[in-house]
Amino acid sequence: MIKNKKKVSIIGTNGLPGRYGGWDQLVNNLTIDLKERFDFIVYTSSYDAVKGLTSFNDAELCVIKLKANGVQSIFYDAFSMIHSAFKRYDVLLIMGVSGCIFLPIIKPFTKKVILNIDGMEWKRGKWSGAAQWFLKVSEKLGVKYADTVISDNKVIQDYVLSQYGKHSELIAYGGDNVVRVPLRAKTSAQYKVYAKKYAFKVCRIEPENNLDMILEAFAQLDYPLVIVGNWNNSIYGVELRKRYVGYSHLHLLDPIYEQELIDELRGNCGLYIHGHSVGGTNPSLVEAMNLCLCCLVYDVSYNRETTENKAHYFQDAESLRALVCEVSEGAESDVISYGNQMLEIAQRRYRWCVITESYSKLIDG
Repeated sequence: MIKNKKKVSIIGTNGLPGRYGGWDQLVNNLTIDLKERFDFIVYTSSYDAVKGLTSFNDAELCVIKLKANGVQSIFYDAFSMIHSAFKRYDVLLIMGVSGCIFLPIIKPFTKKVILNIDGMEWKRGKWSGAAQWFLKVSEKLGVKYADTVISDNKVIQDYVLSQYGKHSELIAYGGDNVVRVPLRAKTSAQYKVYAKKYAFKVCRIEPENNLDMILEAFAQLDYPLVIVGNWNNSIYGVELRKRYVGYSHLHLLDPIYEQELIDELRGNCGLYIHGHSVGGTNPSLVEAMNLCLCCLVYDVSYNRETTENKAHYFQDAESLRALVCEVSEGAESDVISYGNQMLEIAQRRYRWCVITESYSKLIDG
């Protein structure tokens, strides 16, 4: 038992209990794996909190009546930082740069700040020009005033060094939390899919994830596609789903919070489609790799770095369509071989015990 454990506040995520997304998994694994070494305080949005819950994984929950995403994330993060600083917590672990515009003011009152800058949030297409400018400035201040910066991808690490002249620690995400379960007859009948005979994708429905490109490609195929995401959260998502509602082989599902069902649908697909064009190492891709899935991946430097240039890559709807035909009509042994390559990389690089230990060293350092 460690006496006088360091108090670590985790800022910038939806909080605990995590329900959806890579950072939820990160916070969950940090608080489970490292609770014997540190006392965690996790800032949690009231929109995601469980009423009356004050702790989770032995971590104290500090609930804030703001959303952790969108414009409110700026004030959500800022309030969390101010509260942490004046509570004199030993380490502020900040996830994302939204509130870092306030870091120069808060820094003199803190002991140590660790910042995970995520994947260049300012580049995301959902933001207006003014929002992109704000996030770029916030990123610059965050990198400058943080004691330690974390990059989740070598491409992001190189960017931080070239743009700001600062070394950042390279720590990705784990993906070995995923479970492969058999596809139940009930699930198969409900979604009209059969093991290894459909493609799957889970993501936020945002332009930079190239859902329009993916749907355009699959609309001209007869290969079933299942996409799970928050379609109703934006005009982009609503209009996109409306456009393809008439295609019986396209299953555009709302978010699924039943883990067993997600495990079924993802783990038994024949092809995993990854369309993310912005960001670093994406947790959903890492999880797919851990499931030994054959991955068809949008061709950008982040994704090539994550998959070590060993996945299948597409640049547009036409190349994706050709790739789906080539892989789905090819030998089953080839699909298995590509899946095994993804798994081998994942087992070397994307295990939670390695990731949380890396965070532990930074917190203790």
